[in-house]
Amino acid sequence: MALKVVHVSDIPSFDTVQESPLYSTRFSNGEELNVPKFAVIGHRGHGMNALQSIDRRMRAIKENSIMSFNAAANFPIDFIEFDVQGIVFEKRITQLCLSEFLTYGPQREGGKDGKVMVRKTKDGKIVQWEVEQDDALCTLEEAFLNVEPSLGFNIELKFDDHIVYDQDYLSHVLKAILKVVFDHAKDRPIIFSTFQPDAASLVKKLQSTYPVFFLTEGGCEIYEDERRNSLEEALKLCLENGLQGIVSEIKAVFRNPGVVTKIKESEISLLTYGSLKYILSGPLYDMHEFCNVPEAVYMQHLIGIDGVIVDLVQEITEAVANFITSAVIVHEEGLIEGMGKLQLHSNPKFSQQELSFLWKLIPHLIQI
Repeated sequence: MALKVVHVSDIPSFDTVQESPLYSTRFSNGEELNVPKFAVIGHRGHGMNALQSIDRRMRAIKENSIMSFNAAANFPIDFIEFDVQGIVFEKRITQLCLSEFLTYGPQREGGKDGKVMVRKTKDGKIVQWEVEQDDALCTLEEAFLNVEPSLGFNIELKFDDHIVYDQDYLSHVLKAILKVVFDHAKDRPIIFSTFQPDAASLVKKLQSTYPVFFLTEGGCEIYEDERRNSLEEALKLCLENGLQGIVSEIKAVFRNPGVVTKIKESEISLLTYGSLKYILSGPLYDMHEFCNVPEAVYMQHLIGIDGVIVDLVQEITEAVANFITSAVIVHEEGLIEGMGKLQLHSNPKFSQQELSFLWKLIPHLIQI
């Protein structure tokens, strides 16, 4: 396969990348300096379940459960991400009554057996949902009440990809979710995100307390709604509706690296998620999502991405701690003169094999 040519000016550099507006610090004398912060967000808590994976870590704890959320809180992560489907007249978007939904899986009440849970895999197979540490399903309210209060929630507002929703329906669903959030969030950091463009703009109109991020596959999958088909359209949607960020499938970013600079110059935050399977000479790396490989996470940090949604929470938090330290040296004389100087240590210690992998990975990314 021929390599796609990318002009060097399209690759973001440290001089052109803007820092995320979400992270800043202020000194007592009023001097404000932006401090680079790379966010790690636990996918569905401690990580999603990949039931057919040979990696036991992908079946360790039931995803989207209180147990998974609190397991993630044991590591220095900023947020956990999970899906929320609105309840309208006690009906979920899936048309399961809430009471029926909660009868599946382990039951909190002793002596009760829940219905067996199954899952459809990407290749169409139906498999029993078995994990090493199981837990009951939960509601959004239960998550607020039972999860470590300092842990941020990235609440994905889930809607069907192939249904055109009217404004009244979206408003009813979103208001139901917002009521739970405002009743229970207290000081917990919250981010709303959704693939549904109208839901993204509407939840921003309905509240101004919490940031709203637009989720996009950036053209990796094509939809009838053009707003979902490129990072340029995602940026346009954010700017037109006052959204604060974009969460992109990582392949879309590497297909169009120049857009990172445009996003950062617009003071829009950029997070990534997603998988990128690849095999290079040496170790086999195709069993994990791209955002779960430490060297690849470092590459994203270098080009200005603000954070990643990951499944291997422990491994990635350790890697991020390695390449972003808290060492900040401020020259007091400069501060007195209003000329604060900030020095950040962000050079990771990778082995020669890991660096070799990183260099070999670049052309594979450019040709995807």
